[in-house]
Amino acid sequence: MTGTAPAGSLPLLRDRLLRWYDEHRRDLPWRAAPGETPDPYRVWLSEVMLQQTRVETVRPYFERWLERFPTLPALAGAPLDDVLKQWEGLGYYSRARNFHHAVREVAERFGGEVPRDPEAFRALPGVGRYTAGAVMSIAFGREEPLVDGNVRRVFARWTDDPEPTERALWALAEALVPGERPGDLNQAVMELGATVCLPRVPRCEACPVRDHCLARDRGTQQERPLPRRAKPVPHEDTASAVVEYDGRLLLARRPVDARLGGMWAFPAVVRRPGEPVRAAAERAAREGLDLKVRAEEEIGAVKHAFTHVRATYHAVRCSWRGGSPRALGYDAWAWAAPEELDGFALPVAQRKIAALVTEPTLFRGEG
Repeated sequence: MTGTAPAGSLPLLRDRLLRWYDEHRRDLPWRAAPGETPDPYRVWLSEVMLQQTRVETVRPYFERWLERFPTLPALAGAPLDDVLKQWEGLGYYSRARNFHHAVREVAERFGGEVPRDPEAFRALPGVGRYTAGAVMSIAFGREEPLVDGNVRRVFARWTDDPEPTERALWALAEALVPGERPGDLNQAVMELGATVCLPRVPRCEACPVRDHCLARDRGTQQERPLPRRAKPVPHEDTASAVVEYDGRLLLARRPVDARLGGMWAFPAVVRRPGEPVRAAAERAAREGLDLKVRAEEEIGAVKHAFTHVRATYHAVRCSWRGGSPRALGYDAWAWAAPEELDGFALPVAQRKIAALVTEPTLFRGEG
C-alpha cells in the first residue's frame, strides 16, 4: 500500500469506531439490538441478500422472506421453486440457489444449527471469504476479518492507496479485527463506508477516525480508491417464443446450472448472425421443447442488463402447430393462464415479456 496506519493506532481506531457505531448505527431489521444475541440465520440471510444490493432494496425482501421462511429448518424444507419465487426481483439468483443448498446441508449435517467453526462454514455452498467473516464475527463473535466494497474504500483512504491489492486489504482487516466485539467492529467499518466515507463526496467532518486518514491529510480522499477499469460488456440478441394455446402461455424452467437457473421463462435462443427474429423464435420452441410453432408477429422488445452481459429479448407471438412439449433444453415446462403467472418465479425481463401479452400498452417498444 502507499501508506499504512501505524500499528500503534489500531487500538485507538477500534475504540473510536466502536464508540461511533454505538451512537450512529442504523436500525436495520437483521441487526440484533444492543445486548441481544444475534440470530445466525438472520445474519447469514442478510449478508447473502446484501451482496451487490443496496440496503433500501433488501429491507422489504428480508422482512417478506422471514414471514415465509422464519427459521432455517423452514427454508431447508421448502422446494426451490418457492425459494426463487420469494427472491423474485432481487436479482443475482445464484445467491438464492446457493443459500438454499447450503441451508439444506446445515439441516442435514449440523442438525439445523449454523456451524460456529469458520472452516466448516466456509465449506458450505456459496460461502466465500467475506460471507464467512461477516457471519462468524457478527453471529458468533469470532475474530474473523471481512472486506467488501465499503471496507475497500475506507481502507484505501486510510492508507492513501489508489489501487489497494486484495492481499493488503485483508491484511489490514486481519490486523484490525482482534479484540472485543469483532462483529460490531466489522459492522462499524462497513457502516462508516456506507454513511460517512461515501464514494464521491466523503463526509470527513463527521468521521470519527479522520485524524488517522492519510488521504484526508494529503487531500486525496476524493481520488481514493481509483475507479476500477470497466470491461466491455457483450450483448446478446435473443428471440423469445410467446407460445399461446387455448388461452394459455407456454413457460419453461431453466436448468439449475444455467443463468437464472431454476427460474421460469418463455423459451428463448440467442439469434445467430443474420437470423430473422421470427425464425429464431420458432427455433427456440423446437430446440428447447421439441415443439412446432408458427411465429405470428413481433410484439415488442425488452432490454435487461446482467452482471457480465446485456440482453435484448425480442418477444414473438407464436401459435402451436404440432407436437407435445418435451424438456430438451429445460428441466420442466408448463402451460399457464395469464392470471396464473404470478404463481411462477419469473425474472424481471420475463415479467415484462408477459406484460407485452397480458397488458400490451406496457413496455411496448422498450427495445
